[in-house]
Amino acid sequence: MDDFYSFSFKQTSALVALKNHQYDDLNYYKARNQLFNLSVMADYDQLVCLPSLTNIDKYWYQIETARRVLRQFGGRALLADEVGLGKTIEAALICKEYFARGQIQSLLVLTPASLVSQWQSELSEKFAIDTVTTDDKHLQQDLTEFWTEHPRMVASLNTAKSAKHFPLVTGRSWDLVIVDEAHHLKNRRTLNWKLVNSLSKRFILMLTATPVQNSLVELYNLLTLLKPGLLQTEAAFKREYVSRNGRVPKNPEKLRQLMREVMIRNTRALVDVKLPQRFASTISVTPSASEQKLYQDLTDFLRSREDILDKLSRTNLLMRAGSSPLALADSLKNLTKRLEIDELKTFTRRAAQIKQVEKAKALIDLLKQSKQKTLVFTTYRATSSYLAKTLEQANIPYAEFLGSMTLKQKDAAIAAFRDTVPVLLASETGGEGRNIQFANAIVNYDLPWNPMKIEQRIGRLHRIGQTQEVFIFNFCLKDSIEEYILKVLHDKINMFELVVGEIETIIGNVDEELDFSEVVMGLWLKNQAKPELDTAFNQLADDLLAAKAKYQKTRELDEEIFGEDFEA
Repeated sequence: MDDFYSFSFKQTSALVALKNHQYDDLNYYKARNQLFNLSVMADYDQLVCLPSLTNIDKYWYQIETARRVLRQFGGRALLADEVGLGKTIEAALICKEYFARGQIQSLLVLTPASLVSQWQSELSEKFAIDTVTTDDKHLQQDLTEFWTEHPRMVASLNTAKSAKHFPLVTGRSWDLVIVDEAHHLKNRRTLNWKLVNSLSKRFILMLTATPVQNSLVELYNLLTLLKPGLLQTEAAFKREYVSRNGRVPKNPEKLRQLMREVMIRNTRALVDVKLPQRFASTISVTPSASEQKLYQDLTDFLRSREDILDKLSRTNLLMRAGSSPLALADSLKNLTKRLEIDELKTFTRRAAQIKQVEKAKALIDLLKQSKQKTLVFTTYRATSSYLAKTLEQANIPYAEFLGSMTLKQKDAAIAAFRDTVPVLLASETGGEGRNIQFANAIVNYDLPWNPMKIEQRIGRLHRIGQTQEVFIFNFCLKDSIEEYILKVLHDKINMFELVVGEIETIIGNVDEELDFSEVVMGLWLKNQAKPELDTAFNQLADDLLAAKAKYQKTRELDEEIFGEDFEA
């Protein structure tokens, strides 16, 4: 079987080469022999793509789900695992297998706007599937060319259904369509549903942890996209299966039997996912007078100069200000080259003059008291470099894991962290796809404004294979935007006690296109006095709490309807 795997990687190139007659007689024979063996030996009993996937943990239930969708469902399925079990991985596994076997050439992933870049990076980094996205605005100068020339795309559902894009998306054929957060298709009268229904598609995967949110008719609408006619007409479906309250089915076993033809729902009880507890703490650091003045003056400037700086630049400056004066100075230097603004030059000079950073002192104090292996996340290279020097001065041994390093350097960094040093300074991608569960403490030195990114960081340690309690330390400057974000996420909705993935669903329940980082930036710039800020962020917290309550009710309903009858 090892020999079988070794040649299976080459199947796609073999197909292309055969088609283009690029082989001599011997290689031509070998390629044909490989493809013959592939068709005979691997009738979906084995996933031929697995040996090539080195950047993901492969869990048995995800592999079994992929095999079942390929073998029994014919590539048309509703993946409805409970939150946190990896529906994205399952869908990407199926996609990769189809590509590896040469059975698909084109791919369309439809997702909420906030998840477009995440899908693109997951497919690229973990599955070596390159895509273009609807975030690539420079590619969209000619929309017809954009939608016809690119075989693999990740698209915002909102963009795809818009008047300009709809006819182009539906005007071509797709081998595989993946719809994330598929509960947004629950209503047949919406453009979301009509778009997916209009797509010419051979295979389709729909992903949602909450297939039914309000009524069983939502389930009918979803399954009709997968297998039209499976549940007959809506009127017949209601007569046969829907009770008076619309939520609990009549003839439940008969309905379940039909649904088993298109739906898989793995539960944590089945896969026995039992993780140790995790504990989160907010470390709010009082900045020095010069740090505080710089942060406040910069905030006031950003509030008053909307006409000069675009939203992205303002967000970048404020995030860097929360990271370190050096990170801020780096960005300001680049901006002053482009914009001749005296205030920016003054801010650059002031940021560069701050040599002692109070947040870094607090980190050193924490690390000196800690006995745990600690992963310290930073976002900006200037901040990471500053912390490296600070750790050296404090005689705290450390290793660095940066995106710019070679594979050999990264391996050495992980080995050093495991065997000899107590601290790993990591960039945003730190430890991706690597087993670092030997560590059990995380420091978010720079706090991402996107809750999903915070979860991704925590997931480097708090995952299957972790045997120790995990400690999360979130750093922020007092009275900064990060402190307000933590008051909402930590103090109000207890994000760090949620299962990984639940916060994403909760935010989607507020607004399916809500971008959390944009919302908090808007609140910060719009409200100046502390009472106004408190009121605005408390309202955001209340909205999220209401969405959390709605999500919990939906979970209870889905549990009542589906139970554990649809597991792989």
